[in-house]
Amino acid sequence: MKSALIVWGGWDGHEPKPCADLMAQVLENEGFRVEVSDTLDSYLDEAKMKSLSLVVPIWTMGHITAEQEKGLLDAIKSGVGIAGWHGGMGDSFRMNTEYQFMVGGQWVAHPGGAVTYEVNIINHTDPITAGIPDFKITSEQYYMHVDPSNEVLATTTFSGEHVPWIAGCVMPVVWKRRWGEGKVFYTSLGHVRADFDVPEVLEIVRRGMLWASRG
Repeated sequence: MKSALIVWGGWDGHEPKPCADLMAQVLENEGFRVEVSDTLDSYLDEAKMKSLSLVVPIWTMGHITAEQEKGLLDAIKSGVGIAGWHGGMGDSFRMNTEYQFMVGGQWVAHPGGAVTYEVNIINHTDPITAGIPDFKITSEQYYMHVDPSNEVLATTTFSGEHVPWIAGCVMPVVWKRRWGEGKVFYTSLGHVRADFDVPEVLEIVRRGMLWASRG
């Protein structure tokens, strides 16, 4: 049986506990044995970490110790998958560039706050996005610093309404990448639990977690 560890905490505004509860149910429905934790010390158990199929971090901002970060990154490098979304993975530890290197990006702005924007699927054959049409969502449209080595699956284009000098900027919204032997999935969607009521958002994350999972 595949095993997943969900670690939630950090800033409450992203509703980490409700999101953790939802994704635990999603993974259990897929046959995973799921552990839900609210401490970054979960990353310190090397043997346990390296036995996992998947880690799902839901931790916006906050601080991670060098030992905790090493435990997480070493596990991924050994082949454990990681999958996450929005600030829970893409704005977790602003002082930890090695962690950001693994993620493949870091949040820097969401012009206008909650706005209605379009997500454009650009890879229609990848198992994470195949068959999913372009869709609109009202949420935070993330402007991110992103790694050019990411394999981008979906994008969004900024209108420039709130920040005129980025008008027409095409920004990745869904990507995947590798970290050593581990597979990394990230999407900037998923600001709060209600965002997953948009069917396309939940399906992208569900598929992303399955893709990233080892074994």
